[in-house]
Amino acid sequence: MNYQHIRYESHGAVRVITFNRPEVKNCIDRLAHDELCHAFDQFRVDPSAKVAVLTGAGDSAFCAGGDLKAAFGGNPPIPTSAEEIARHNRGEAPGCLGPSRWTDIYKPVIAAVNGLAYAGGLEWACFADLRIVEEHASFGVTCRRWNIGLADGGTQRLPRIVGMGRAMELILTGKVIDAAEAYRIGLANEVVAKGQGLNRALELAAFIASLPQAAIRNDKEAAIRGFGEPLREGLRIEAECFNRVLSSPSDQAEMLEGLRKFNERDHPDRIRGQARTPGIVRAEMD
Repeated sequence: MNYQHIRYESHGAVRVITFNRPEVKNCIDRLAHDELCHAFDQFRVDPSAKVAVLTGAGDSAFCAGGDLKAAFGGNPPIPTSAEEIARHNRGEAPGCLGPSRWTDIYKPVIAAVNGLAYAGGLEWACFADLRIVEEHASFGVTCRRWNIGLADGGTQRLPRIVGMGRAMELILTGKVIDAAEAYRIGLANEVVAKGQGLNRALELAAFIASLPQAAIRNDKEAAIRGFGEPLREGLRIEAECFNRVLSSPSDQAEMLEGLRKFNERDHPDRIRGQARTPGIVRAEMD
């Protein structure tokens, strides 16, 4: 696909997907919706793509949500026909602003939030597994003032990230919070200087991509599928995902190689002064 409203770029095993409409604060119209669906499907099925980074063009906005001016002009990115609404109600549509209702992307996704993330933009930030947030960024369910509801996962993902009480405060009031507050409530994983969000996200993505991938993807799947389930069912899902590695010859071979590296100290994390995993200090203390 020849993308017009997004960019899709390869950085080794990392794919960078960029909302590319800076003149309208990277808001999403129907074309951007289609392009996002195509890009994330490409990322999902490409065996060479291990981690995705999602960001916005320019330095003022990550994404301002849906293109309300286009909607007012007769080209809304939301379902309007009875058939489209029925598909959405049945859970058969990808989302209003792209593949936001997909729940089976088990490769890691990092959001580099480089400006405002409002309404659907906040929902896209919540779509990611991790959020690297620039110090000037802000978040809010600003669609509250226009009588427009959340339709791209915000009512479901936001409470899972920050807890029901904090989520309800944002959802019901439409208040805007800054990067520091986002970090305080757990919405931001890291806060970095203006202009450094993408670099930090790429650094983190490259590190994650350097790790064995099967266990990462199975653990992400277990966490997503098991969240909210009774403990017994969550543990069953975890066992199913864990045992999948054992049933795959290639994944099993990679796990056995990992055990060899551990036992023979043939890995940077097992060698004094060479630890590469964040937070590892024992290599300096042996």
